[in-house]
Amino acid sequence: MTVKISQRIKGFKVVDEALERSAASTTADKASKVNVVEMDESLQRPETLIGMTYKIKSPLFEHALYVTVNDIVLNAGTPHEQRRPFEIFINSKNMDHFQWIVALTRIMSAVFRKGGDCTFLVEELRAVFDPRGGYLKKGGVYMPSIVAEIGAVLERHLIAIGMLEGQALDETQLQYLAEKRAAYEASQGAVTLEPGDGFPAGAQLCGKCNTQAVVQMDGCATCLNCGHSKCG
Repeated sequence: MTVKISQRIKGFKVVDEALERSAASTTADKASKVNVVEMDESLQRPETLIGMTYKIKSPLFEHALYVTVNDIVLNAGTPHEQRRPFEIFINSKNMDHFQWIVALTRIMSAVFRKGGDCTFLVEELRAVFDPRGGYLKKGGVYMPSIVAEIGAVLERHLIAIGMLEGQALDETQLQYLAEKRAAYEASQGAVTLEPGDGFPAGAQLCGKCNTQAVVQMDGCATCLNCGHSKCG
């Protein structure tokens, strides 16, 4: 198409139409994100929040702890909808540790409301060790302290709402471990245990998954919980 120029040319530039379209698309995307609500301290607490309560039963406490994590749903009904933790509460009949429990929940709730990535709390809490020693939960999972178990509960919750990716074994791996476990128990003449009831007596602690599930099979230490083996 011919275009007649009726005015004096004062300057020119080469225009890449593909780049122009891309820039226009980026500008449109930014404009569409202007109204996206992000988690930060200025966000007011709604009248109603959704949440979940987890029970912690530890031999270190006479009474159980109940951990409640309440979440806020941001940008509900839009493509940007996301569920984020907003506050945490820990309740128990045991009031001996009330002071540090209140302090811990307030600090964690403040971190939640600050916005950004709060998943680092999981590693920080799970790295806390009790100088008196840890304990084994049902199923043989080792917990180095009650604070570490609170971290495990938080990890479980963040996986449930999609902030963390779970590391569950697939069906093939589960079947393989079940066969290994049955073979070991048969060779030892041990009573077969139901899943979740623990692992064979004499099993050692696995350095990878912190579960008392490592047994000697075919001359090699193998974990019946995660499959980790020193022999590869």
